[in-house]
Amino acid sequence: MIPETLLSLLTSVAWPAAIAIAWTIGEIAYRLLSLPRISSYGVAGFVMAASQGGFLANPSGQPVALLAHFAFGLILFELGYRINLRWLRVNPWLTITSLIEASGTFAAVFVLAQAFALPTVPSLLLAALAMATSPAAVLRVANELQSSGQVTERLFHLTACNCVLSLFIFKAVVGYWVLASAGTASEAVWNSLVVIGVSVAIGAAFGVAVPALLRQLGNIDRNATVAFATAALLLTAVTHAFRFSPLLAALAFGLVARHRRAILSQAQRNFGTLGDLLTVLLFVFVAASLDWHQLGKGITLALAVVAARLAVKVAATTVFAHLSGITWRKGALTGLAMTPMSVLVIVLLEQTRHLKLYALDQVAGLAAIVLLLEVIGPIVTRRALVWAGETHQPAGR
Repeated sequence: MIPETLLSLLTSVAWPAAIAIAWTIGEIAYRLLSLPRISSYGVAGFVMAASQGGFLANPSGQPVALLAHFAFGLILFELGYRINLRWLRVNPWLTITSLIEASGTFAAVFVLAQAFALPTVPSLLLAALAMATSPAAVLRVANELQSSGQVTERLFHLTACNCVLSLFIFKAVVGYWVLASAGTASEAVWNSLVVIGVSVAIGAAFGVAVPALLRQLGNIDRNATVAFATAALLLTAVTHAFRFSPLLAALAFGLVARHRRAILSQAQRNFGTLGDLLTVLLFVFVAASLDWHQLGKGITLALAVVAARLAVKVAATTVFAHLSGITWRKGALTGLAMTPMSVLVIVLLEQTRHLKLYALDQVAGLAAIVLLLEVIGPIVTRRALVWAGETHQPAGR
């Protein structure tokens, strides 16, 4: 038996040790194999999870969960900050492309889930979550490659759009579930429309207030990173405590901050070392939330969902490529780069536990989908951006 004092000590250092191990593995894999670092973080987190015989207990409900939400909040702030609403107005075909690829993905995955005899609500949840491309994956891979160009910018904008659509549909399904489970209409509306509206309003208020405060303080170049990171932490804590959506709030925060003319440098947009550290924590958190025993329950469905999702996104971005102003090849590469779908899934499903909607346990094969796209997705995104010629990385890396 392990002495209680030693067990307490080991528990207290488990997460710092896991983050250090995952970071080390990520650096080695990147330097030796040219693998995206976040793919290695996911594998390391999965292997270190207690359900796989490792030393990391399931992080659900632990303080580290709030840090994971904060990490994702910073990523969504950065994604929102990169969105140019004027471009979407000038080029409506980009918006149409997003609507088609997201709705097409939803329909295809829902039909697949029903064909595999999943109940209606889990099928709807799986279809809603499959719409979203992982902003954490695409941003970190693009930042790692210092990628810029038509494919990269479209990837960011389409990712932001389908994340918003996914969140809206997800909240609507949760509202429907509340109503169908002998809940009241007011509860259903609260868990869908009210949560969405209030979350966006709080994020927008932060997007107005923080740039205004920075202008009053002066020296924005020096203060912006800390100010926005601190505000994102506060925003995450407030929305999480009141069970609103930290994800929508962070996205709205970044979007409004950009259009309030708060200019951030490249390093500030990535949040530098803080952003890198929290990204490691986020991907380890997500992977440690998965259970090896769930992987075998629906691997066939998982492979079918991955294939259908990718086919729909590539088809939509290719068909509308010329209309939106790029070549078919770049359109196809944009769809290919949208392969990752991981972090958003677990973070959203964790938020449903207070409703006793244990969706992660109900959706067969979801763990397999998450692990596949957490590891393979960033690799595919990396190759697509390199093939598009929008990075300084040599084509062979």
